[in-house]
Formats: sequence, structure tokens, C-alpha cells
Amino acid sequence: MFDPHSIPADPTAVNVLAGRGFEYRQIDPADEAGLQAWVQAETRGFHHARPEAPEMRRALQVARQRNVRGVYDLSAHDAHLPVATIDGWPSGLSVPGGRSVDAWAVSGVTVSPTHRRRGIARALLEAQLRYAKEAGAALAMLTATEATIYGRFGFSPAASAATVHVDRRRAHWIGPESPGRVQFVEPADLIGKAPAIARRAVARTPGEIDRWPGMLERHLGLVDPSTRESRAVRVARYDDVAGQTQGFVAFRVVRQPDEPGAVECDLFVAASDDAERALWRFLVEQDFVTEIRVRLRSVDEPLPWLLEDPRAVSLHEVGDHLWLRIIDPVAALSAREYGASGTLTLEVGDPLRHAAGTFVLDVAGDGRAEVRPAEETTDAAAGQFRSGRRSRPQAAHGLRLDARELASIYLGGTRASVLARAGRITELAPGSLALADRLFHAPRTPHLSIWF
Repeated sequence: MFDPHSIPADPTAVNVLAGRGFEYRQIDPADEAGLQAWVQAETRGFHHARPEAPEMRRALQVARQRNVRGVYDLSAHDAHLPVATIDGWPSGLSVPGGRSVDAWAVSGVTVSPTHRRRGIARALLEAQLRYAKEAGAALAMLTATEATIYGRFGFSPAASAATVHVDRRRAHWIGPESPGRVQFVEPADLIGKAPAIARRAVARTPGEIDRWPGMLERHLGLVDPSTRESRAVRVARYDDVAGQTQGFVAFRVVRQPDEPGAVECDLFVAASDDAERALWRFLVEQDFVTEIRVRLRSVDEPLPWLLEDPRAVSLHEVGDHLWLRIIDPVAALSAREYGASGTLTLEVGDPLRHAAGTFVLDVAGDGRAEVRPAEETTDAAAGQFRSGRRSRPQAAHGLRLDARELASIYLGGTRASVLARAGRITELAPGSLALADRLFHAPRTPHLSIWF
């Protein structure tokens, strides 16, 4: 497995930041004081409360698994605290066809308001793209708190999410009965099975990423079980007819004294359609509640089709969630399956030069693709490409687009034809957009159910 700590500091970032009076460092996983200072700065950057001891222990556990970098102003009052933070690590990203592609996750991006507009964020993010390339990642990815920062670095929205609200008073179930069983369990009794269930759930949906150690414990209230917030967490598990656990939810009921409450759910994990339906029914049929709120759900939920009154369901806080940045178009495009067969040329622009070039996407009838740079030569004698497949002329269909647009259509969450209507993609031959829409279509809407 690739060790994220093995990547040396990017010399361009070191030199650029040094020229502006800053020191750019990687925090050693064994440097307890340095990691604690980094966590304090990252927490401050996101306007969170100072972490108490259990949360600090969890944050340090997570940070030690990542490539953690900080920018320091040695003239500052608290010179041991970084004025900017970022971390990154290799992670799998689920793509259409039940596959996974090697990606580089970027997180913890903060710059102190005392040090804005000095080129710090640019130096940090451009270095992360070079780290991603060094790690062999096909793309980089992040979840964005601000929508105007990351486009300049080639990132673009690829999967949306929403908070699903259900009016309990109007929720009458008409969906099928699930063959399994839902039952309450204690969080500590579930945690042993939870990672394996989550892995199966992640594989079902394009846009989901690998979970890291400590993430599920936090959502299940196990980081500090003694707090009132943790003790309010309730967990329900779905087992199929064979007794195999296929999903679980963690939720709280919030209420004023003697008043009906509201169900709030931040963790909904389903490794099968039966599990998904059964857990939705469990949530929406709670008594003595007026509303159910489930965060970071798909914008294409089946729930309205399972209730007599589909208007009982409404989507709130709908917006972009997962942002992708193509690093290696050949590796990224080869990783997923496609919704049709055909051959399409993609002329990709990229001001940062990571993904620039012209590529031929050749998809067979089984949805699997061969991708090659357009200038790749053929072996005339054998009549074959280097990969061994039969030679074909360059595609008659083609698109001209930026790396950002390629990222947005990559998982199937945005159609190429929509971006063309916005003037973001140019069709090079009639029928190219229609072919692209068919090729990049995904049978399941991409979705990411966590922040990272």
C-alpha cells in the first residue's frame, strides 16, 4: 500500500512560500505536539470549538494516517501554530460498474484570516496535485465548503447531495415488505461489523469513497460515549433473511419537553436495496415525531415512490458535494464502465497541464473502455494498437472541453449536453453530444454520503 508520508515536500511550494516569509512543513506522525498544534489550527479554520481530549485523540489518530502539511509564520504570536493547513491521502473512489479508481483525497484546507491573499492556498493546492500524480492517482477529490475556490485548480462538482425531509404526518408506506428484520443494537455491538458493511455499501454507488479508521466510531458516538450527544445516538440494524447484516442507521430524536420530536440522521448505510427500503421505513414510521431529516442523501432517492403521498418528501440544502480533478485521463477513463458502445475523441484543455491532451475513448459492447492518447501510433504490420486490440481510425465524434468539464461528466452526474448548452463543451461533429450522454450515463446517480 502506498505510504502518504513517503512523498517529500514539494520544492515549488517550499520556494514560493519561503519567498513570502513562510515555512512549509510536513508534520511527522510521531510529532505529538506538532500534530496537536495542526489540529488546533485546522479546527479554528473551520470555526469549530477547541477539541476536548477524546476528540483530540481521534483527530490525531486520523492525522497520523495522512500526509499532513502546515504553513508557519515564525514572526507570529503563536508561531508553533500553522497559519494554514492541508492534508491528503490515497483513497479509492467508487465509479460506475462497481469498480474503484485510485484517487487522492484532499482535506483540512484552511488559511487563517490573518494571512489571506498571500498565495498560500494556491501553493498548497497546486502541491497537492503534484502529490496526487506522484502517488499514481488518476484524480484528486475533495468536498468543498466554498464553491468559488477550487475551480481555478481544475476541480469541478461531480456528485450532488441533499438533506431529505419527510413530513411524518403524511408518510404512509406503500412500498414492498422487506424480507429481513430491523432491530435496535448498541453502537459498541455494531462497530465490529460496520466497516465491512460500509465497504459493500460504498461499492454500490459512484462517488462514494473509502472510509477511514475512526470515521464510523465518530458517527456512532463511540469517540466519547459519556457525552449527552453520544448517549442520544440510537442505532438500528437490518439483517436479511439469511441473518447477514446489510445495513444500519444512526440517528437522534431532538425535541422540546413533552413535544413531538424530529429524527435527525447523519449515517445511513445500505449494502442492498432491501436494506435501503427497510431502513427508510423504520425511520419514517417513528412515533411521536413530526419530521425526519436525513443528511447527505442522493438527489435521486427512491423514497417518494415508496410513500402514498410523494409530497411528504422534500429535498433541502441541495448542492454540489463531491468535487473531482482529473490528473491522468487515461487511467481515470479506463477505470469505469460505460452506458453504451462507441468511440469518442476528447480534446482536453488544462491550464495546469496535468490532464491536457487529446484522447480517444473506445468503448466496447460490454461497457469496458480502451483509452489512448490520440497520437499513439499503431503497429501497421500487425494492424493492432499496442494494447493488442484491432486498429480503428480516429473517432468521427469528438468534444472539446476543459479538465473541469471532464471531471463533472466523469461519474455520470452531469450530462455533456447540459454543459454544452452552458457553453462549457464544444461539439466537434454532429451527434457527439448525444453519444457522450449515452457513454457517460451511470445506472445509479453518483452520490457521496460523508464529508471529508
